[in-house]
Amino acid sequence: MCGRFNRFETIQQIATRFGAKPSGELLAPPNYNAAPQDLHPVIRLDPDGEREIVEMRWGLVHRDTKDIRLSRRPINAKAEAILETWPFKDAVRFRRCLVPVNGFYEWRVIKKGVKHAYAIGMRDKSPFALAGLWESWIAPDQTNIETFTVVTCDPNEVVEMLHNRMPVIIPEKDYNRWLEPGNPRQPPVDLLRPYPAELMRAWRIGPDVGNVENNRPDLLDEIPDEEDDDPQGGLPWDR
Repeated sequence: MCGRFNRFETIQQIATRFGAKPSGELLAPPNYNAAPQDLHPVIRLDPDGEREIVEMRWGLVHRDTKDIRLSRRPINAKAEAILETWPFKDAVRFRRCLVPVNGFYEWRVIKKGVKHAYAIGMRDKSPFALAGLWESWIAPDQTNIETFTVVTCDPNEVVEMLHNRMPVIIPEKDYNRWLEPGNPRQPPVDLLRPYPAELMRAWRIGPDVGNVENNRPDLLDEIPDEEDDDPQGGLPWDR
């Protein structure tokens, strides 16, 4: 799954990179420890087919939800079941988005009760975009609440030592295919696959990222893997 990520680009940097315009005045300060229910900038197409940046809350609320207090708010959607699973099967056909990030986090279980945090990102440290789906829910007071979920797939060789799922990363050359309406009967689910492992890396970080109250740049500082944690020393991608 993807349950925590980081994004430290500014709205202007995101606008430039995606060729998108902010929808209204967006503050969206850097978030080094984005967690479910946080507000986050995402990229979608506006009614004119132009890319726009909007703030949405992480955790999908389906438009047919009756009582948001009782609703399930999934933060992830499994790629292999996305066409048949409520509440995703309509969103994948009509409401796709990109979630700009600089990296994400996973935890490696060392032994019972002991796990280590890892940051995962691109080898060249470049930002990237996760595949997302979004929904619009009208509250009883007519407030429009927009939410999103992150699509996940099988892990590549970097992530599989940490978790059995990873977020889908959409290459820049496929941004248009993912965002544009296309044929609703044939959404671009072929893009929902593991990202090339050779372009990514994972590094161990400190335990502070485990507390969502901690939100600062040094959460990403690398610390060495200890040999007594792993008889071979470090992880396979470091050897």
